[in-house]
Amino acid sequence: MDQPSHKTTNGIQDWSTHVTGNHPTAVTIIGLGSMGTALAEAFVKAGHPTTVWNRTAAKAAPLIAKGATHAEAIEDALAASPLIITCLTTFEDTRLALEPAVTSLPGRVLVTLNSGSPAGARQMGAWVIDHGARFLAGAVKNVPSAVGAPDTLLYYSGDKTVFEEFETTLKVLGGDTVHLGDEPDLAALYEMAVGAILLPALVGFFQGAAVVQSRGLTASSMVRFAGKWLDMIKSLLPVYAKEIDSGDYADAASSVNLFLAGAAHDDDLAKEANVDTTWLAPLNDLVRRAAEAGHGDHSISALTEVLRKSVPVQGRRLTD
Repeated sequence: MDQPSHKTTNGIQDWSTHVTGNHPTAVTIIGLGSMGTALAEAFVKAGHPTTVWNRTAAKAAPLIAKGATHAEAIEDALAASPLIITCLTTFEDTRLALEPAVTSLPGRVLVTLNSGSPAGARQMGAWVIDHGARFLAGAVKNVPSAVGAPDTLLYYSGDKTVFEEFETTLKVLGGDTVHLGDEPDLAALYEMAVGAILLPALVGFFQGAAVVQSRGLTASSMVRFAGKWLDMIKSLLPVYAKEIDSGDYADAASSVNLFLAGAAHDDDLAKEANVDTTWLAPLNDLVRRAAEAGHGDHSISALTEVLRKSVPVQGRRLTD
């Protein structure tokens, strides 16, 4: 079992080794927005020595009251722990925050939990390694209030040996913790691929809310039915994924032409309910282009072929 070895700088402990067993790993959280605060709270609750830093220092006060240590200087925040978790908006924001303290990075592990492109993740990973630290990119696939729950999903990418070393600590943030692969950009890739579902689904719900309210009904009256509808959509995802991976769209439970026929009703609904349905126009155009490309009788999943601009990359299966 590794034993803690540390020195004190300005009241902040410098942990030079990863501690295990009965000595919970010390963790530093950089960025105390709603998600960053939730991450820090989870570690404090689990008994991990937790150091926090934020540009606006006042945001640390509630965490200090719960047992976290506040570092006024970011250099001290990095020196305090072997595991540094950043929760800022973008990779660029993360680099800008860390640049004044790069001399404190060597020997640490940096985990980024922010939005950004795969290219941004690759650049971030190279920057971190160039400054003597090890790197994991990650994503929290839930809201702040769900951090720490057994079914909360987080996925990471980067050096698997780093993930394995800190897996127990990272699972404090959510029980469904997954390593996607050694490539540092995989978490960002899946974050954007999965995240693309969110806005269209939410706007569809918001349009539905406006429609039922136009009849004097409440948005809450449709929640149960919308939930059932989303459950049905979820049940279809394995079917559609199999069709897309095989390239065989012939067995069409819901065809492109069926969706095309449904699009004709959008104008009537817009007039009757006095709602703006123009956000659907690009989606309906995608359906029309699929039909024109010969996919009319194929499964709606054939829209993937219209969205794809080049020959697909040879696929590989992630392990469960």
